[in-house]
Amino acid sequence: MDKFLIVGLGNPGAEYAETRHNAGYMVLDAFAKASNTVFEDRRYGFLGETSIKGRKVFLLKPTTFMNLSGNAVRYWLDKEKIDQSRLLVISDEIALPLGTFRLKASGSNGGHNGLGHIQQLIGQNYARLRMGIGNDYPQGGQIDYVLGRFSDEDKTLFLPAIDTAVEVIRSFVLAGVDITMNQFNGSKNR
Repeated sequence: MDKFLIVGLGNPGAEYAETRHNAGYMVLDAFAKASNTVFEDRRYGFLGETSIKGRKVFLLKPTTFMNLSGNAVRYWLDKEKIDQSRLLVISDEIALPLGTFRLKASGSNGGHNGLGHIQQLIGQNYARLRMGIGNDYPQGGQIDYVLGRFSDEDKTLFLPAIDTAVEVIRSFVLAGVDITMNQFNGSKNR
């Protein structure tokens, strides 16, 4: 059976719930809700299992904190013997406007600490979906901004992107990263 690992980056704990930095968690929560998947507290993270048309899909929200996300990703790839080509990591991205996203087949970490740690441990040859959170903060205010919560106005822009990201995950599993990039990059939520 084909296996996939879909990772939503974020920080565990109520104080981080629904913060901009937890955009990856928010996408996985929406996907889990849509597929009636329940997360269990497992090694290095909250893990959910589902299937899409005969393909087994593991949903992982690392509990290692953002800067050590690679530990969880490497562990679950190895444990389930999942090829890196079937890994999709979802993260927040300040370089993209709020409510947009970009899917890439590989590339640099773009200064994102979670992606940076994953890259240190497994390289940069894996797909990533970057969720735009914007960068509307004063100089020196980046940490407070990414660890802050979305305003109600921001949510009206961000929530439709989460819904689209759920579709991106399904397409990634069924059609692969190249077809999914062609289909979704450049759509209105890009």
